[in-house]
Amino acid sequence: MKNIILFFLSLAVSLTLNAQKNPINLNFENIENGFPRDWNVFGDGSGIVMISDQVVMEGKSAMYFENQESDGFKALALNLPQTYAGKSIILSGFIKTENVSDGFAGLWMRIDPDIAFDNMQSRGITGTTNWKKYEITLKMQPELTDKIVIGALLTGKGKMWVDDLHIAVDGKDIHDAKIYQKVLSKAALDKEFDTGSGITKLDLSAENINNLKTLGLIWGYLKYYHPNVSTGNINWDYELFRMIAKIKDKNATERDHALSTWIKNLGEFKTVTMKIPDSDVKTEPDLQWITNSGLSAELSSQLLKIKDAKRKDTNYYIEFESSRNPIFTNENAYKNIKFPDQGYQLLSLFRYWNMIQYYFPYKNLIEEDWKEVLEEFIPKFATAKDKTAYTLFTLEIIARIHDTHANIWNSPELLNYYGKRAAAIQIAFVGDQAVVKNFYPISEAEPELLRGDVITEINDKKVSEIIRERLKFLPASNYPTQLRNLTYSLLKSDDETISIKFLRNGKIETKVLNTYAAKDIREHENQNSSYFKMLDPEIAYFDMGSINSSNFNEVFSKIKNTKGLVIDIRNYPSEFVVFKLGKLLKPNFTRFVKFTNTTNRLPGQFKFTSPTGVPGSSNYYQGKIALLINENTQSQAEYTTMAFRTAPNSKVFGSTTAGADGNVSYITLPGGISTSISGIGVYYPDGKETQRVGVLPEVEVKPTIEGIKDGKDEVLDQAVKWINE
Repeated sequence: MKNIILFFLSLAVSLTLNAQKNPINLNFENIENGFPRDWNVFGDGSGIVMISDQVVMEGKSAMYFENQESDGFKALALNLPQTYAGKSIILSGFIKTENVSDGFAGLWMRIDPDIAFDNMQSRGITGTTNWKKYEITLKMQPELTDKIVIGALLTGKGKMWVDDLHIAVDGKDIHDAKIYQKVLSKAALDKEFDTGSGITKLDLSAENINNLKTLGLIWGYLKYYHPNVSTGNINWDYELFRMIAKIKDKNATERDHALSTWIKNLGEFKTVTMKIPDSDVKTEPDLQWITNSGLSAELSSQLLKIKDAKRKDTNYYIEFESSRNPIFTNENAYKNIKFPDQGYQLLSLFRYWNMIQYYFPYKNLIEEDWKEVLEEFIPKFATAKDKTAYTLFTLEIIARIHDTHANIWNSPELLNYYGKRAAAIQIAFVGDQAVVKNFYPISEAEPELLRGDVITEINDKKVSEIIRERLKFLPASNYPTQLRNLTYSLLKSDDETISIKFLRNGKIETKVLNTYAAKDIREHENQNSSYFKMLDPEIAYFDMGSINSSNFNEVFSKIKNTKGLVIDIRNYPSEFVVFKLGKLLKPNFTRFVKFTNTTNRLPGQFKFTSPTGVPGSSNYYQGKIALLINENTQSQAEYTTMAFRTAPNSKVFGSTTAGADGNVSYITLPGGISTSISGIGVYYPDGKETQRVGVLPEVEVKPTIEGIKDGKDEVLDQAVKWINE
């Protein structure tokens, strides 16, 4: 959740003068299109980030965060315009909070690639606090730095206001800091298409779509496989525009000749004999299209030779974190392009498609030919008439990879696509039925429905029909998680009321619901943010959404003689405690996971690592351990469940998890779209899948309509029953 793209530099004096003319928007006062200039939002969950003109520290504007759910996070990010010469950098700012629980509020700053990072997690702000100044200090390595990103974030539930940020380098204000001079790559010096691709009125006949598909396949293959492209000496985005023009309206023979000439002009390279894959290979790269796509013999021969090219570990467009998940580097966001632009829209499709083709560890689980998806979306992207249509097609193809980590995190076009207002009602799906679960307090308004009411129609449209229409725009690893995500927009509207039909006690009734602006919908207050409580004298309860490892010893001394411990993981853990807490639950070291990743030497080949595990303790907890999961158990929460279930006295209760495990890799697409993928493959030690299927419970328990109506937690009840048996 850390990698946000930034780029670059020129002469120190002129850039410093330019920075003084256009100061970094640290006080959120410079507004463009209803949002502070240069700032972006990313994260998951249903939280909001918006301008506040009512609660400010100074000036006219502050930034306001609100999340009404325990799961997910929202982060505000700004890429600093330069790399600076210095030894340390300090980000400071004022934060005010209200009822922050199940997580924390704070500032964050990152220096990439993998140089320094701090998000205040160990000292995060919780509860209700007045304006107070906070700061983060990171050591700098400007000669190695590609980008510096700053921001603020809110995890869990609550509200946060941020204002009056300042940055200092070695004690100097950022606007007076010396800019570090860095030599621009040849790719960055190519400016030919900075104002537009110039590609218009493409003929989308079957022949031309096939030409574009062939170009998209070869362009991405060369990007990651050809040694002379990986150096960054060619602006590969702009090469795409040049080649689109060259193959436009050509027959297959003419097309292949143009592509073959293009490849020859890239220059010579050395080849190596590729090692026969060994037994730890999970998936091989999909390169069969080279020989079965009907390409000319000369072109196929060239492409096959490139497969055996001697490649370095480094690539201008790809780096890897220490965990081996990919960092997509030097991918220009082209935030200022004007839509429609067929060239840039196709660039976005080809960029994303090839990132998935070679660096998505779960491509084998897509369950359809990814090359056919490319062909399907070429006319969609090419004909998108405006930014909204382009963004929706982007969201649609993202949904086709079936990864809950994948979504669009920063699009104002999508944020209010279904409306800027919403009914103050929490929905939960029981099967395919939309059930009223709870209510968001709105001043003194009384709930307009009852818990357990089943909503069947919204504005004369059946809920089942709404599900069918919106599924293609709901990226998620499995169906329950798609429905989870649908609950955030189901009752949205631009109108002040919506009409619904609902089922109560076997009878269909009709009601008109008021809708409210997001800022007016109040969260549920959580009076007790502690992760630990006793359900009764013999059963303890941990809430992973607010877990705090600082007092584990004290807590375990209190519960060591109890007969049961419930660990609720139907949330996102507020702290990574897989090893700290895991070892207190079991006596011995136990392997629970292994990973897959790829390399730049053979992109698309994913190999298994050796299994890793959690240590044990002689003073471990010996009572029964019940782990609670559902579709809100995602990513780190799934990893945590996998580790904790190795405890000898444990049992997992609930329903299938979100099915998205592994570190997140972020992707930037033209138009400034930010998305992401699961960057490494996560498996059980025997190679069993976790992606899409999720972590499966040993005792399946799902909420029922009657249980919701009676305010019961049926998963917890079943776990307590097992402990008491």
